Amino acid sequence: MDLAEKILNGLAITKPQRKFLLTLFTTILTLRGKVTFRNLSRYSALSARTYARQFSHAFDFIGLNRALIDQALPLDRARLIAFDPSFIAKSGKHTPGRAYFWNGGHGRAEKGLEISTFSIIDLEQHTGFTLSVQQTTALPSSDERADDDTLIDRYLAHLHAVQPYLHPEESYLAVDGYFAKKKWIDGVEAGGLHTIGKLRRDANMRFFYTGPPRASGSGRQKIYDGKVDWQDLSRFEYVTDQDGLHLYTQVLNHVSLKRTLRVVVVLDLSDPNKPRYALLFSTDLELDAVTLYYYYKARFQIEFIFRDAKQFTGLTQCQARDAQRLHFHFNASLTTLNIAKIEQRQAHHTNQPIVHSIASVKACYFNEHFLQLIFSKFGWTLNWMKKTPLYQTLREYGAIAA
Repeated sequence: MDLAEKILNGLAITKPQRKFLLTLFTTILTLRGKVTFRNLSRYSALSARTYARQFSHAFDFIGLNRALIDQALPLDRARLIAFDPSFIAKSGKHTPGRAYFWNGGHGRAEKGLEISTFSIIDLEQHTGFTLSVQQTTALPSSDERADDDTLIDRYLAHLHAVQPYLHPEESYLAVDGYFAKKKWIDGVEAGGLHTIGKLRRDANMRFFYTGPPRASGSGRQKIYDGKVDWQDLSRFEYVTDQDGLHLYTQVLNHVSLKRTLRVVVVLDLSDPNKPRYALLFSTDLELDAVTLYYYYKARFQIEFIFRDAKQFTGLTQCQARDAQRLHFHFNASLTTLNIAKIEQRQAHHTNQPIVHSIASVKACYFNEHFLQLIFSKFGWTLNWMKKTPLYQTLREYGAIAA
C-alpha cells in the first residue's frame, strides 16, 4: 500500500479522507466475505456508520487511477484503451438507476444496475487497469425520452469526462460488437480517438473502384465496385497466419455507418467442413491487420477486470441505495484491484508477463492482519519478527503459486 499512500499524500484532499481511503483499500484486501459497511467494520477500527458517511463524500478516483497506472506503465510502453459496460445484479425498488440492462452472462436483459468502465491495457504484460468507472443512468420511459436518446449518449458522456486524463499515446479505443454504431464511432472520432471493434458477419460493405477513370464528359466517376460477399475473399489481401487463424484485409466502405474502414477478416479453418470467420475493423485506415487483430484480442483483458473485481473486491456487493455511495463503492472496488495488481507486479521485480492472483494478495493481507492482531492482544511488538524469514512464510501462508 506504499504506492497508494505516496500518491494520496500528493493529492489535495483532507487528512481524514486520506487516512480513510488507505484504511478502506487495505480492509477490502483483508476481509473475508462480502464488502459491506458492516463487514468492513469487523476488520478495521472504523464503524459501519463511518464507512457509510465517508462513502457519501466525493473523491477524484480517476486522478488516483491515472497516477497508479502511470507508476505501473512506462510512457514508452504500448497501451490500449478498452471500454465495456457490465451488469450489476441489484434488488430493491428504491435503488437509483435500477432498470433493465443487458446481462451478458445470461444472454438477456434483466433488472439491475449497469456500470461502464474505461481501462488501460498494458499490451506487453497483457494486463488491464481500471481508469474510470461510472454507473449508467437509466433511460426515461419511451413516452418521456427523445427519439435519439440512447445508452450510447450515456457512454459518450462518460468518454468526454475521461478524455482530459488520457495521454496522447493512448489513441486507440477497443470495444465489442455492440458499439459498431454510427453515433458511437462519430463521437469517438470527434474526441480524437480511433475505434477498434467488431462488425456483424453480414455487414453491408462495398469495394472501392480502383480501375481507370472515365473519359472526360462521360459522366460521374465510379466510386464503388460492388457489394462484398464474405464467402469470397479473392479480392482481399492475404496477410498472414496468426495463432492458426488466417487474416485477410481490405479498406472498404460501410453503407450504414457511412464511412471508410480498415477491415480484417479472421478466418478459422480448423474445421474444413465448417469454416468460421469474424470481421474486425478500425477507423484508422493505416493500421496494419496484425496490429488490429492483437489490439482487439487484448480488449478481453477488461473482462478479467470485471471477473476479479466481482470475485475478490466486492464489486457487486454494495448494499447502499444512495447514488453517491454506489458510485464510491464501484470505484473503490476497482481501484483496490489496481493496487493489488501493481503490488504483485512490483513484488516480482521482472518485466516478463506474470499471472496475477488476487486470491494470493488477499491471503497475504489477511495473514498480516491476523498476525498483527495476535501480537497486539499479547502486547508483543511485531517489528522484530518482520525481519525474519519466518514472518514472510507466515504472511504467504495459503497463497497460490502462480
